[in-house]
Amino acid sequence: MTAFADLHHADEPLFLPNAWDHASATALAARGFRAVGTTSLGVAAACGLPDGASATRDETLRLARVLGAGPFLLSVDAEDGFSDDPDEVGEFARELAAAGAVGINLEDALGPVRRHAAKIAAVKAAAPGLFVNARTDTYWLGDGDEPETLRRLDAYQQAGADGVFVPGLADPGVITALVGRVRVPLNILYSPTGPSVPHLADLGVRRVSLGSLLYRRALGAALDAVADIRTGRRPLGTAPSYAEVDGLRRRPGTPARTGR
Repeated sequence: MTAFADLHHADEPLFLPNAWDHASATALAARGFRAVGTTSLGVAAACGLPDGASATRDETLRLARVLGAGPFLLSVDAEDGFSDDPDEVGEFARELAAAGAVGINLEDALGPVRRHAAKIAAVKAAAPGLFVNARTDTYWLGDGDEPETLRRLDAYQQAGADGVFVPGLADPGVITALVGRVRVPLNILYSPTGPSVPHLADLGVRRVSLGSLLYRRALGAALDAVADIRTGRRPLGTAPSYAEVDGLRRRPGTPARTGR
């Protein structure tokens, strides 16, 4: 079992914040987070590209090559793998692993179950050490059908997924039922209107992700601050100093980590 996989079986669930660039990832690691994920929305929005449209393959890989050298375990949000071809998804996963990533998040976007299972199998064949978090969008894009969710998760587990992810699910009863049915760690996306992190832990959830929340909060804080300043009010909230942010820069010549 890898160090990243171990975090899914610790006393507390893995609380995974999601970054969108080098500064955000490094700052989170400096606050003590052993693992950091990326957010596909943050990566896409920062480049002026659409999320969930397989438009950010190059940008995602470029960021992984920068973050893979960081002092933290890196899991990459790879949308649907940026291809319908399982072999191409497997090759992309191999490149992520070579960049230093230890995990990959793959979403099914409610596409064919057999195709997504094939992608998972291809990733495990191409990069055996990469932790595959298989996401189903039955609650994110669909109407929250529990039997369909279980059918998909079962297929993804059989294909070799190391963990399963059901964003949009917030009902404690359904979460408890899924925990009792899946054989691998269950990942839930935190929502300010859903169960708290301690409550999710009590329900048996083994990984709690923040997704795009931090990116959206950062953007919201910037808009709030500029509105306050424009009207003569002092902006609230925390702002790191110039020197602190400049100190987050990547040191020249730092190689990407591999084999973790």
